[in-house]
Amino acid sequence: MAAQFTPRVFSGIKPSGGLTLGNYLGAIKRWVDMQGADYETVYCVVDLHAITVWQDPADLRTSTHEVAAALIASGIDPASSILFNQSQVPAHAELGWIFNCIARVGWMNRMTQFKDKAGKNAEKVSLGLYAYPSLMAADILAYHATHVPVGEDQKQHVELTRDIAAKFNHDYKV
Repeated sequence: MAAQFTPRVFSGIKPSGGLTLGNYLGAIKRWVDMQGADYETVYCVVDLHAITVWQDPADLRTSTHEVAAALIASGIDPASSILFNQSQVPAHAELGWIFNCIARVGWMNRMTQFKDKAGKNAEKVSLGLYAYPSLMAADILAYHATHVPVGEDQKQHVELTRDIAAKFNHDYKV
């Protein structure tokens, strides 16, 4: 019998590059609309994902605070949604590592977003960028998310999350 979880939305936004109208229309407005519906809403400033490419630490701290403030200003209500910085919850990195040990290199090699971002410089990009989908799986599964609103570029990572969860459940008999 499958476990039953509270209906829960989980989504995150990187604090690098500044927020755009596209971020607002494509994600943030939807997040605001999901609050107070029939599920819990958990939103995260994914600063660990941001460091998969080099970030000036001072700039990243500033942008993380600015993005959190912008989310609140856009209507994310901390009284009805959970809003936090990813790096402040050690379970993300810990579960991400466990999933790195479960995910298969062949699965990761099929991730088109890595290929797109690395381009012809795959040998020079960080391992973090390559393992980004495992960390995203940790983000999702740590909260038993039942709804994960993502952009088109992230859908493949959500599918990989299902594969990682299935392999974990199989390997550990849960």
